Amino acid sequence: MNRAPIDAQRLQSSSAAGPLSFYERIDVVESTGSTNADLVARAADSTADRQALLAEEQVSGRGRHARTWVSPPRAQISLSILVRLPDIDPTTLGWLPLLTGVAVVDALRRSTGADAELKWPNDVLLGDRKLAGILAEVAATGAAPAVVVGIGLNVDLDESELPVPHATSLTLAGIDTDRTELVAAILAEFAARFSAWQQAGWATSEIAAAYRQRCATIGVEVRAELPGGQVITGVATGIDDTGRLLIGDSAVSAGDVSHLRGQY
Repeated sequence: MNRAPIDAQRLQSSSAAGPLSFYERIDVVESTGSTNADLVARAADSTADRQALLAEEQVSGRGRHARTWVSPPRAQISLSILVRLPDIDPTTLGWLPLLTGVAVVDALRRSTGADAELKWPNDVLLGDRKLAGILAEVAATGAAPAVVVGIGLNVDLDESELPVPHATSLTLAGIDTDRTELVAAILAEFAARFSAWQQAGWATSEIAAAYRQRCATIGVEVRAELPGGQVITGVATGIDDTGRLLIGDSAVSAGDVSHLRGQY
């Protein structure tokens, strides 16, 4: 397929002013194993901060629970962002991937018109199918912990290239988009959300409200497979102030959640 490359020069020139000036560095590489792993390695340098890395091809990317995430050349957005969060309560770090999900959904809605939603905790849905996944990794601890958050978004995949049967892509949904424009929108939304969060002293009330408004899991019957093998089913009634999913009398902080309506 004749898939257009991401315009690195356009992104980098945009970082000189405007919303992308948040980033100290934006790089695009042709191929790498994992953009998350590359930025985790960079975080060993204590001065590395606010960096974005994109790969046209990712050959050993990882999703949640060490699942493989492989991107065909120029068919996805494989993006990782490194940020430091000075003086944050470590228990609050889990809100960063949720904030990222909100940023991705808003960028998709504004840039492409896609009716994207969130599936708790870190998936982006289009209809009842997975369009994107998000994975955050703590790269360094201390007074200013470094976190790398990765985004894998299906743009131009056909049916045979989908990573899992319940996935989709913008192309399969009939949405034609410029990947460079969409990357710029995601980076801008993330920068705005992150900056506002930091200015609020890492308070989570605004993120929580935004996440709940965009979350398709709330109000749906779900099945949650928890670490250790426990399974909970029931209607998801909300997201609490710590980011946990509420299912009946249970508050779930981690696990694989399936929407039973529509057999997602």
